[in-house]
Amino acid sequence: MIKKFLGVLIALMIFNVSICAAAELVIFHTNDMHSRIQDTDDRGNSIGLAEMAAAVKEVKSKNPATLWLDAGDTFHGMPIITISKGENLVPLLNAAGLDAMTAGNHDFNYGSAQLEKLNKKLKFPILDANVIRKSNGQPVFKPYKIFKLNGIKVGVFGLSTPETAYKTNPDNVKEVKFQNPVEVSKEMIKQLRPKCDVLIALMHMGVDASSEFTSERIARETDGIDLIVDGHSHTALPEGIRIKDTLIVQANCYEHYLGRATLEVENHKIVSKKAELLDADALKKIAPVPDKKILATLTTVNAKAEKLLDEVVAHSDRELSSERLLVRRNESELGNLTADAMRWAAKSDIAIINGGGLRANLPKGDVRRRDTMAIFPFGNTLRIAEIKGATIRQMLEHSIEYYPASFGGFLDVSGMAFSYDPTQPAKHRVKEISIGGQPLDEDKTYTIALVDFQTAGGDDYTMLIGSKIIGELGTCDEILADYLNKVGMKDYELGRITRLKEVPVPDEE
Repeated sequence: MIKKFLGVLIALMIFNVSICAAAELVIFHTNDMHSRIQDTDDRGNSIGLAEMAAAVKEVKSKNPATLWLDAGDTFHGMPIITISKGENLVPLLNAAGLDAMTAGNHDFNYGSAQLEKLNKKLKFPILDANVIRKSNGQPVFKPYKIFKLNGIKVGVFGLSTPETAYKTNPDNVKEVKFQNPVEVSKEMIKQLRPKCDVLIALMHMGVDASSEFTSERIARETDGIDLIVDGHSHTALPEGIRIKDTLIVQANCYEHYLGRATLEVENHKIVSKKAELLDADALKKIAPVPDKKILATLTTVNAKAEKLLDEVVAHSDRELSSERLLVRRNESELGNLTADAMRWAAKSDIAIINGGGLRANLPKGDVRRRDTMAIFPFGNTLRIAEIKGATIRQMLEHSIEYYPASFGGFLDVSGMAFSYDPTQPAKHRVKEISIGGQPLDEDKTYTIALVDFQTAGGDDYTMLIGSKIIGELGTCDEILADYLNKVGMKDYELGRITRLKEVPVPDEE
């Protein structure tokens, strides 16, 4: 009997040693969801939170050394979430089973106090080592967490981009300060490296060359980070980026992919790292059925959102049309009003809005939240960029390039006026352009307010890709309601775009 007991004990000891000797650590990661949590979001390109959660839970059930980390820009974007200032997303994320997240710049869009409130309701922490209160210099959120997973000690610390100071409304972050992420990373490494087998930096930093601080810079200027889970630049990194001993991963945006990093650990040392991006088909192979708890929670959240959608947010003196063939090939009053609101909010020289982004009429009388969100259903946010005069000309040429055919990229403008001749060849149609009443200077740099869709090259506005972003504000629906309340309806009449000659227009398309 004693021999049998000793045999079992020895076997267990050998098993435990083998776990410590070799184990697979799996890190699932998401970033820049922007509240795209349903498989119908982003025109059906989003995977869906229920689908992602089902796959992660299936893997966790077989390998307890598994984490799900989110790199921020999570609580702001789609109407179902923004109408509750992010609170509708909390039960969904809790049901999904995330292990930690960090704060993106847009997570501060409701103000830092609201983000702290959301953090208290989450079953997992928001980690942020470089966000401190101006009043006392103390961290706003928990800086790090150490996970003990199947014999592996995994340290995770969070970082937010200092660009948040201007890539949300500055009023949202007036009580907090964003410290130098390189210096904070060095301090986190000093604290955590001796305690952990694996050290992960969970950051909303990005890889855009125009940013002062990027995940690549942090990897270059520090030693000791094994894995950087990144966000902010909406970059798909199918195999990650390797800088020195650090692997940087990022999974595009809007739940187009679920990232997976696999680290092989032997005797408390990492022996290999691998990164990959999983699409919807890959997740279905792991878990064919979406998570039922999240689907049920979505039903409840949608019902709650319906009540909030009836809230009156503004008043309109008259109805303005979004009729498809009007806004996609002609200057429109709704487009002018929207562009004016954007320029007012951004305090920019000019503003543009694409006709394809106007999806419903502005009603006369009381304007409810569902009305403004119906006009702007895609959750697009307002950006402020710097742009050369020569690029403005290219942009306007593209706007009227296809006239008289309808084009979702047809632009209404604010702070500027221009004329064009549709009988001329494409890209040679625009004639006079004025900015603020003065002729366009093609060598001058102007500020422009526009939606994030266009800075990403949407509607083939490739000339806008890479524009220097100097500010980011809220969603278009929020900005229009604010403008109607504080400025009202004035000076949105037609006359900013002059068509010098007429050509036959098709009756329908």
